[in-house]
Formats: sequence, C-alpha cells, structure tokens
Amino acid sequence: MPSLAVLRTLLREILTSQRTARVPEPDLVMDDPAQVAAYVAAGRPDGVMAPVYLFNCAQACTVLKPGDTVVDLACGPANQLAMVAEMNPDCRFIGIDLSPTMLARASTHVASQSLTNVELRHGDISNLRDIATGSVEAVMSTMALHHLPTVELLYRTFSEVARILRAGGGLYLVDFGRLKSGASIEYFANQYADRQPALFTVDYLNSLRAAFSRRDFERASAPLRSRARVYSTFLAPYMVAIKSPPRHGDEDALRHKLQARTRALPEHHRRDLADLRTFFGAGGLSTPVLG
Repeated sequence: MPSLAVLRTLLREILTSQRTARVPEPDLVMDDPAQVAAYVAAGRPDGVMAPVYLFNCAQACTVLKPGDTVVDLACGPANQLAMVAEMNPDCRFIGIDLSPTMLARASTHVASQSLTNVELRHGDISNLRDIATGSVEAVMSTMALHHLPTVELLYRTFSEVARILRAGGGLYLVDFGRLKSGASIEYFANQYADRQPALFTVDYLNSLRAAFSRRDFERASAPLRSRARVYSTFLAPYMVAIKSPPRHGDEDALRHKLQARTRALPEHHRRDLADLRTFFGAGGLSTPVLG
C-alpha cells in the first residue's frame, strides 16, 4: 500500500493547475567522479534505486530472445545493463554512453561480474551512425533519456531507434516523466534522502526537473507506433515507458530468476517494488514475471 505522503503527492498532481517547465540538467555529461560514485552507489543491490532496477530488468527481459543483439542507450555505469546481461547470457549487448568516466566504471563493473556478452562503446545516442539500419533485435534504455538537452534530440534518438531495430524486434525504453508541481518534484527527489548520498539527491532533483512529458514521449515515439505502446504510472506520469509486446520464450524460467532476486531485497525495497508494479499496472503495464 503506498504511503500517505505518496498518495497526497499524487492527489496534488491531479488537482493542481501548475505546469512546471522543463529545466535541462546543468551537467549534460556526467563526468564528475564524486557524482558518478553517488550514482553508482544508488544502483547497487542495496542502493536506493534497487527496486527500480529490478522492475526494469523484468520488463526488459520479456522483450528479449536468445541470440538477440541488444543495444542499451546511455548505459551509464552498467548496473542495469549487467543485471539484464546476466539474466540473458545467450544475448549480445552493446552499451553506449557519452561519458568516458561512466564507461570506465561500466568496464570495471562488467569485468567484476565476469560477463563476456557485453561490449561498451563511446557514442551519442541521438546519432548511432556506427550501427547499421535494421541490424539489432532489441533496444533498451533505462532512466537515461532525460539527459538529452532538448526535445529535438529526443526525437532524433527515437528516429535512430526506429532505424536500427529490426522488424519484430524488442523495445523497452523507460524514464522519468515530468510532474506538474514543483512540490511533487521536491517530494520525490527527497523521499529517501536519509538512504542516499547527498549528491545523488541533488542529481535526482535535477533529473526530475529535466524529465520530458508524456506528450513529448508520445510524439517522439511516433516512428515506433506500430511496434510499441506508451505507458505511464497511474494518476501521475512519474515514470513513462515505451514497450513492445513480449518476446521471451521461457517465462517460467525468467519468473524463477526474478523471484529469487525479489526475495533477496530488504523489506522496504520489496514494498517499493510492489508500489511500482501497482502504479504501472494500473497504467496498463503489468509485470507478471515478478510474481
């Protein structure tokens, strides 16, 4: 059951006439070592973002098939990428990021997990010129598209995704959605301030301010309209996802792996995961492989 504070925040979003303007992030490429370290810590199994990572892992895995070549847009330190790659050893993953510092962290993390199915590349996700048209079976991106400085670059990124993705391929792109009220943005950024580094709280706040609206995602994803749907969390688009129909061939095996990871989470993280499933589920995006 969501907390009263969350419910009050959602009620505010429903009733407010406020419309916050998008504020691009002050650092368009995250290269500051301390900032990167805070981001990495938040994505560890005991970090504040662990429930979100597991939810996104479950969603991404359902659109993958053995033998797929999968591109991860703006892979960052590869916390999410490594989790999905471990769950899908028969897929080949290409992680792309614009930050050399992030890629160095990603390389270290991938090596520490002994993953041999991940390749990392320095690149711009709005210009995937090194990837041939129709050459990949799946594309994923998690909590990263808000780093793009303009909505025009969001459009270009989706155009590139449509170009490189084969017909019938899998797609899972998810990010923050722009909330209407500045107070709501402040609430979510500081919701777990006692559990996360102060630098991550600042970065989280900047990320929410830089989020694109659901309408931005709907318009940008027009080239993929026949292949995927746009979903958002119920009542308020705190998160927005663009997802293709499931392609995974063995959902029972996938469910078994994911349930083991869910049981390993602390109780407060399991509650957060349940809330995320509830709000996305009420918005039409279910997660049956999590239980």
